[in-house]
Amino acid sequence: MRLKEAGILIGKKPETIGAKTGSRRWRLIRSNLDMYALLLPGIVFLLLFKYTPMYGVVIAFQDFNIFSGISGSEWVGLDQFARLFRSDEFYQVFVNTLLISLYKIVILFPVPIVIALFLNEVRKMFFKRTIQTIIYLPHFLSWVIISGLFINILSPTSGIVNEVIKALGGQPISFLTDNHLFRSVIVFTAGWKEAGWNAIVFIAAVAGIDQEQYEAAAIDGAGRIRQMLSITLPGIMGTIVLMFILRIGSLLEAGTEQIMTMYNPLVYKSGDVIGTYVYRIGLGQQDYSFSTAVGLFNSVIGFLLIIIGNMVSRKFLKRSIW
Repeated sequence: MRLKEAGILIGKKPETIGAKTGSRRWRLIRSNLDMYALLLPGIVFLLLFKYTPMYGVVIAFQDFNIFSGISGSEWVGLDQFARLFRSDEFYQVFVNTLLISLYKIVILFPVPIVIALFLNEVRKMFFKRTIQTIIYLPHFLSWVIISGLFINILSPTSGIVNEVIKALGGQPISFLTDNHLFRSVIVFTAGWKEAGWNAIVFIAAVAGIDQEQYEAAAIDGAGRIRQMLSITLPGIMGTIVLMFILRIGSLLEAGTEQIMTMYNPLVYKSGDVIGTYVYRIGLGQQDYSFSTAVGLFNSVIGFLLIIIGNMVSRKFLKRSIW
């Protein structure tokens, strides 16, 4: 009787059982063809624009010549990677990338969480929606626009920030040409643009918490701060862990588009990151093989960081992506 309930019929051959299972699977697929049809555009997009270009990775192992093409270029094995690890310039770029990314994680990652926690405490819906709209708006501006805005605001001659400094008796500061200040500008502008938008995920997680927990806590005498720390924060901890692991995976993505629109040769020492370095070497100097090797190194490290972050989170926090 138990064997029948498990779907294994006494007297039937395993091949027959497998055939019936396959038949049921195909009937299920045929009955949901419309759903699979909806998946098709996304699958085609991934194949064309994500997986097909991966063939170009072989350039990293060649002395690529644009006129000879991939098939006609000389195969050099790991020479490009050896050149990469011998390069003092790449070492500086790698350090810059790590520092800027770590600053963004340490300083900016908690900001959306704090925004979500405090917005959850706002009871007047009009006021809450107004704040959300205001902090979301910068996300929809391109980095070109934001860079132009901050270049004007931080200008040492006519920027409003330096006007205030001069009014207080100080000397003008060249924020965008000072290697000691450039990273701070990058982190601040990234937070100004994306903090509100990144809070959406955490706001949605907060909305999914059972409201009866707050009612029970209020009956027990817990105040707003205690409810926030004991109910809201633990309730969104799974989302926090997920976002943190994903953020670790992009540790070597320090914000190429942002830095590209704001930096200049005077701050290469502190602001040149892997993304901008690949752009300068690959397109500027047409050294496609070396820039591809740098990009491949970046991708492999990012992949390993996601795996390691997931393993550490599963071991110590008992939460993980998979």
